[in-house]
Amino acid sequence: MKAVATIAEEHAIMAAAAQPSIGSEVQVQQVSMSYKRGRQTVPVLDRIDLEIQAGEFLALVGPSGSGKTTLLNLIAGLDQPISGTIITAGTDLASLSAGELAKWRSCTIGFVFQMYHLIPVLTAFENVELPLLLRPLSRKQRREHTLAALELVGLADRSSHYPSQLSGGQEQRVAIARAIITDPEIIVADEPTGDLDGKSADETLNLICTLNQDFHKTVIMVTHDLRAADRAHSQRHLEKGVFTD
Repeated sequence: MKAVATIAEEHAIMAAAAQPSIGSEVQVQQVSMSYKRGRQTVPVLDRIDLEIQAGEFLALVGPSGSGKTTLLNLIAGLDQPISGTIITAGTDLASLSAGELAKWRSCTIGFVFQMYHLIPVLTAFENVELPLLLRPLSRKQRREHTLAALELVGLADRSSHYPSQLSGGQEQRVAIARAIITDPEIIVADEPTGDLDGKSADETLNLICTLNQDFHKTVIMVTHDLRAADRAHSQRHLEKGVFTD
């Protein structure tokens, strides 16, 4: 009973601390991006402008190769544009060194991908706990946070299971628990339902919506699934590196 009480208290603290923010969470200003393919330069984004408000749930939609994932990676600080400015959570990403950028990402961004990227030799608990090993927390504190995250995604009873013992939907929920364990401001999700059946996709989207609505996380989701996109507050359509709406 003590463990259950601890989880309940943790949830109460998280909910109380999750107050809606006001203002822009992301500002993308005249951003262009291209890649080298041999001697050829392949343009991906062409002078993109985008503003995302704090607490918004935005879906980026469009055909394959339109630049959706590239834009998501730029916003999350995984890549740098060839021109333009990106300000995410109040930080001009171009002003950070590689080390500073890595630290900023670990504190600010929660990543959810189509492929779950769980470590197969670690249990669900250990996968979720992993980002906390770099934080100045005691073992007891790490355990409390990890159990709270697993409880939030409905998998506290699967904490000792390995990824191979979980369904695809359960693996994705473990990945989401790992993404939120450091309490990031922004969740970036790249095709989070792309590898799931209908039921598991709905469960994943319900969880993402809960993080947005109840915990006021800003969510930016790339998706080909129009049903998934409809769960967002707003949609932007990319095609050939420019917005068409």
